[in-house]
Amino acid sequence: MKLVTFAVGDREAVGLIDPTDEVTVFDLGPVLGERSLLEVIEDWDRLAPRIAAVHDLPRIARPTLRAPMPMPRRDLFAVGKNYREHVAEFGRSGYDTPQRSEDLPAKPIVFSKATTSVTGPYDDVEAHPSVTAELDYEAELAVIIGRGGRGISYDQAPEHVWGYTIVNDVTARDVQRDHKQWLLGKSLDTHAPMGPWAVTADEVGDVTALEVSSTVNGEPRQKAPVADLIFDIPELIRVISAGMTLLPGDVIATGTPAGVGIGFEPPRFLQPGDVVECAITGLGAIRNTVR
Repeated sequence: MKLVTFAVGDREAVGLIDPTDEVTVFDLGPVLGERSLLEVIEDWDRLAPRIAAVHDLPRIARPTLRAPMPMPRRDLFAVGKNYREHVAEFGRSGYDTPQRSEDLPAKPIVFSKATTSVTGPYDDVEAHPSVTAELDYEAELAVIIGRGGRGISYDQAPEHVWGYTIVNDVTARDVQRDHKQWLLGKSLDTHAPMGPWAVTADEVGDVTALEVSSTVNGEPRQKAPVADLIFDIPELIRVISAGMTLLPGDVIATGTPAGVGIGFEPPRFLQPGDVVECAITGLGAIRNTVR
């Protein structure tokens, strides 16, 4: 299933994407009432059969799409330097360490993005010119946790995945560099466009076969299969949950491929008016303009 959070007027609700055209939304209000997608995920085992069995739902053509979870229950988990070629370009840039190391990380590099950074799949991204002059993009596959838990093993990890979505991990590189940590540079308002859909794991199938890509103003920038992850999804879940309880609805952005702005000589940072599109096979595409 491809589920969305959509808005019509002042009303915000959960909908099901029509698989025949992928732009029409079936309004799930008659089935779910006023539940949010987070609440649906928390009660998925009971609600999924009800959603699948319903017919003749109200149809809405091209509604305004919000992020699947416009206000996540807590900060997004994100992973840095998780594609080999991106590790190399990041190391060469000097934004990571003065030594310009291209060594692969020995363990996953996990940081967070504030909930207030989340915005819709087609909403504008704020340039924040008073805070940063070096704005960058990062197309990423994001995992949505279904069944929570702590101490989740590698082999058990797939059972805890509810589904997937797309995140653009927009980054203020100068803030990231100057503060010697990643939270501030990753968490500016509107710097986590998400969507357009939340796609259930059963519909995705083999997640390693998906391809992550991005363009800026129509120019191809990033392109790599999920199979190229240094630390795969089960390993990320194992590591993050080792001593911390994962909760239903938690989002883990798994890392970005090579081709980001700092990978160019000289760097190609985003400017107001630039349009960034991030796409993943079967998960759709998000498209955001820098303002």
